[in-house]
Amino acid sequence: MKKRFFAVVLGAVMAVSALGVVASAEEVTANGDYTFEIIVKSYQSSYWQAAVKGIDSEKEKLGVTANSNGPNAESDIADQVNMLNDAIAKKPDGIGLAACDQEAVLDSLQAAKDAGIPVVLFDSGVPDAPEGSVYSLIATDNYGAGATAAENLYEALKDKIAAAEAPVRIGEVNQEATSESITGRGLGFIDKFAELATADGKSVAVVGNEYYVNNCADAGDEASADIIIEVAVPAQTTVELCATEASNIMNKEDLIGIFGSNQVAAEGILTANGNLGILGSDPETSVLAAGFDAGATIKAAVTDGTMFGAVTQSPLAMGITTVDVLTKIANGEEVEDVPTEGYWYNAETIDDESIAPNLYD
Repeated sequence: MKKRFFAVVLGAVMAVSALGVVASAEEVTANGDYTFEIIVKSYQSSYWQAAVKGIDSEKEKLGVTANSNGPNAESDIADQVNMLNDAIAKKPDGIGLAACDQEAVLDSLQAAKDAGIPVVLFDSGVPDAPEGSVYSLIATDNYGAGATAAENLYEALKDKIAAAEAPVRIGEVNQEATSESITGRGLGFIDKFAELATADGKSVAVVGNEYYVNNCADAGDEASADIIIEVAVPAQTTVELCATEASNIMNKEDLIGIFGSNQVAAEGILTANGNLGILGSDPETSVLAAGFDAGATIKAAVTDGTMFGAVTQSPLAMGITTVDVLTKIANGEEVEDVPTEGYWYNAETIDDESIAPNLYD
């Protein structure tokens, strides 16, 4: 199957060695004994541990101190805000932050600015951040990433949609509706799938979680729709609760495809399938599932065809680049936003050398 790519490679171009180690092609040198505080979204997640691995490798290379921390779960928003405030109190040379909630950190970002501490955001942006508080955003084009998942899933399902004599359903499970990364992917998937279906003469309605219904390009009319995109968000960001939401959708007989917009949501879909056994790679006989990120569970499901495919980011590269950008700022150098690359992968492409190094366990 043809691979679809989105975003652009890091401004410093990422190089992948035969050993699968990602390194920056642009050499960065620390001009001082710098200390950085870096806060991820969940210290227990394998995705974020991959980012921490990148942070640790780069701090050793540059000879700087970079302390990593994070809440137990991405839903522990108050805990992360407390960690951010504690980091500000330490008066480091810079702070790296992957914000769990784009509104909850606003006061803290203002406090960092007032204290003269530069902040670099990674993975997720904070659109309403106080002016001048954020020096750089290191992130995947999340809206584009969601659109990439939609393009690949729609391509595989379009013949089934065209032949359908009754409305069909596409599911979407998002672990929350607060962080820019998750909401961007969720809305990107909805809008692109609807755009492609509309271009083929089909009407689309979006139902379910109010945030996504209210913020998508066009929620449509459920009563007359040919395709219903049903969006679910659990009360907390756990695999188990995502599985419950996924199961509610997957029990509906008109379902033909489903998307999980991050590792937790995708694993929730796979957990639900353990009882239902409806997922596969043949649209004529099974429901097609598209995931996001990696981890051992998703990788195994893509390899054996249970999951149709997924989009991967590079958390390792994000960790490396966060330390690089903080170091540049401490050196007094100018920095810009840094877009990172990602790929759609399936059973045929999972071992490609451009993809495999980004697929953490």
